[in-house]
Amino acid sequence: MKITPLDIQQQQFKGKMLGGLDPEDVDAFLQAVAQEMEGLVRENGDLKEQATRQSRELEDLVSKEKDLRETMLAAQRITEEMKANAQKEAELLVAEARLEARRLVDEAERQVAELQARVQDVRRQRLQFETDLKALLDTYARMLGSSHGQQ
Repeated sequence: MKITPLDIQQQQFKGKMLGGLDPEDVDAFLQAVAQEMEGLVRENGDLKEQATRQSRELEDLVSKEKDLRETMLAAQRITEEMKANAQKEAELLVAEARLEARRLVDEAERQVAELQARVQDVRRQRLQFETDLKALLDTYARMLGSSHGQQ
């Protein structure tokens, strides 16, 4: 049975027996007990309300902690992905640079070979020209020699 402060205040005792209780003392005591109980009931209600509020705050904090932890894990994953992507991009740039360098070297080697072939061709043409010029000069010299001999 639940007793309220009002129950205590309204409690009536049966008639006074010989050597029984003083009704005024009983009433005063019951009044004091009722006031104390009323204060305790109020305090109990306040404490329950405070406990409920703190429980909600704790749930909110737990939820925020969970969200923060998930956010931090997501940020860590993103950071790792960004590092991996940057590494891949750097490797790709290096590979492209090496290919371009190889292409430039190959092109330079091709041009050198082409120039060497041209130099060889010019040397061959010079030798041919010298040979042809010598032959022409020999022919002219013979012609001159034979024309001097005829006169």
